[in-house]
Amino acid sequence: MNDAVLRLVDAAQWLLAPGPDGSGVQVPDPAPSAPPELGEPVNVIISWGKWGVLVCGVAGLLICAGQMAIGRKNRSSFAADGATGVPWVLGGLSLVATAASIVEMFVG
Repeated sequence: MNDAVLRLVDAAQWLLAPGPDGSGVQVPDPAPSAPPELGEPVNVIISWGKWGVLVCGVAGLLICAGQMAIGRKNRSSFAADGATGVPWVLGGLSLVATAASIVEMFVG
């Protein structure tokens, strides 16, 4: 067998061995950390994504408002489509506003 594979098997056996008190498996649980030199570029990409979603949210609300205004006279289904779109847009904006907190709740 390859030496690297043997070292990997030894590490796996160590991890699967019972803990000092004889209970369970020793599984490491390190805190999340960004790879070197990658944290800042990823933050920029995430901020661009949030900005893009906010622009789409504003456009979505304007489109819904336009549908409601146009559909006011003799096009009630068009107005209803605009009105039913508002909660979806607000839901998307709420999700982007709370996304980091939701992920932190599961990770942290």
